[in-house]
Amino acid sequence: MKHRSLATALIEGGHVRLNRIKVTKIGHALKEGDVLTLVLHGSIRVIKVIGAAEKRGPASAAMALYEELTPEQKISA
Repeated sequence: MKHRSLATALIEGGHVRLNRIKVTKIGHALKEGDVLTLVLHGSIRVIKVIGAAEKRGPASAAMALYEELTPEQKISA
């Protein structure tokens, strides 16, 4: 998430799962190997944490710390 307020809204709305368990509290620490499932704009996104940053950095550095696991969504005609 780009902003904490957006992440908070997703959690409070029940749109976040951590290792298949619904997240109910903000501020939960993530560790390597954790899998997040997010419902964003009507679609599901699954990401796996593969590392942690020592300090806040650019988005490109943050993207290197997770792996996208979201399956390709097929559009049926």
